[in-house]
Amino acid sequence: MTNALAGGCRCGRLRYRVKLYRLPSVYACHCRDCQTWTGSAFSMQFMLPEVQFEVTGEPALFELKSFDGDRTSRQRACPVCFTRVYNTNTARPGIASVRAGTMDRSDELKIVAHMWTKRKLDGIVIPEGVLAWEEGAPSAKEFAAALSA
Repeated sequence: MTNALAGGCRCGRLRYRVKLYRLPSVYACHCRDCQTWTGSAFSMQFMLPEVQFEVTGEPALFELKSFDGDRTSRQRACPVCFTRVYNTNTARPGIASVRAGTMDRSDELKIVAHMWTKRKLDGIVIPEGVLAWEEGAPSAKEFAAALSA
């Protein structure tokens, strides 16, 4: 990879590099879990293969099993400032979901898709032409295509 992009938690204890050729495409999730976890209207993240994601510092780990017990989400956050930085999920082996706001160049990122818009707060406007789903993306293939656009 020719370009390494960096980010980290608020206090700087956790830092990361993502090995990508360009800034990643970001998606916004408006589901209740994301609203609760971020304390905000939605969460923003991007996904990439774990092998392209390098972390320095020791994150705190929180594991959350799905209601049916089929999947486990492993959330990583700074143990000092509690910034949630990334997670992995047994439903998507080898993929890291990185919180886009933790990237140093977060102001340059572009949201290319919105999901769970039926939970979207009033006043949040999704620009015309940006993909949006009332719930989750209809298929993994369509979701991947949206993020690679």
